[in-house]
Amino acid sequence: MRVAITGSTGLIGSALTRSLLADGHQVIRLVRDRSAVTPDDGSESAHWDPVAGRVEPGSLDGADAVVHLAGAGVGDKRWTAAYKREIRDSRLRGTDTVARACAASADPPRVLVSASATGYYGDTGERIVDESEPAGDDFLAAVCADWEAAADPARRAGIRVVHPRTGLVVSADGGAFGRLLPLFRFGLGGRLGSGEQYWPFISLTDHVAALRFALGTEELSGPVNFTAPEPLTNREVTRALGRALHRPALAAVPALALRAALGEFAASITCSARVLPAALHKAGFSFAHPTIDAALDSVLRPAA
Repeated sequence: MRVAITGSTGLIGSALTRSLLADGHQVIRLVRDRSAVTPDDGSESAHWDPVAGRVEPGSLDGADAVVHLAGAGVGDKRWTAAYKREIRDSRLRGTDTVARACAASADPPRVLVSASATGYYGDTGERIVDESEPAGDDFLAAVCADWEAAADPARRAGIRVVHPRTGLVVSADGGAFGRLLPLFRFGLGGRLGSGEQYWPFISLTDHVAALRFALGTEELSGPVNFTAPEPLTNREVTRALGRALHRPALAAVPALALRAALGEFAASITCSARVLPAALHKAGFSFAHPTIDAALDSVLRPAA
């Protein structure tokens, strides 16, 4: 299989690239600065510019699939008005650029997997939600809804489009868990806000496996929740982290303190999304790490 990937140097993209290459597949890294990337792993590279709306001509011809993961990190900076525009524009422009390039290809890919997030649902409290739930009414929900719609040029061209709505990825190498683990190792971890908000999570291993499953599973299209089948509250997740690291998890950061430190982004930490992976289950996907303990074990005690 020949797969083009944006965001191939990020947490998920780099893991997916390694997985595909290890199994003998071809990978084309779509990069903004080709001179800064010198792959020595057997992958290829091609240039794309989401601001200019351009993908290197011919780079997608003959690709079996495109995986679009690029976008400004929602937790990388304080949410000023300018950074909120960057979060939105990076997703909409990038997705529109990739979708149009797929549609215009002389030999188009069969599938476009274009990232989204469980932020689509907004704050749903204790209510269980699946892919049939409508979008929420906050900033991230609106971004996710428009982000997914930006892939319409590929859909109209008859390309199967899948939107992984990703939860918190359990990994020591980045993302929210990558930031939490050092705190817990020093015994400084604990619940955030009330701790009663549901945190949808998925191990990095399962996320990569689900991406590859989506590439080859024809019945999957549209939104697909990439979350473990047992959603837990923040309190339960942080207690599990404490157990796994044999450290106390007694600290607590009040919602007001989070707001003072993080601004509007704090709302995405304290909102609740009790999300189930209904589409993956229906399609027959099997999780290697269905529980938080298994997911943490895969990070803290990886197989040799």
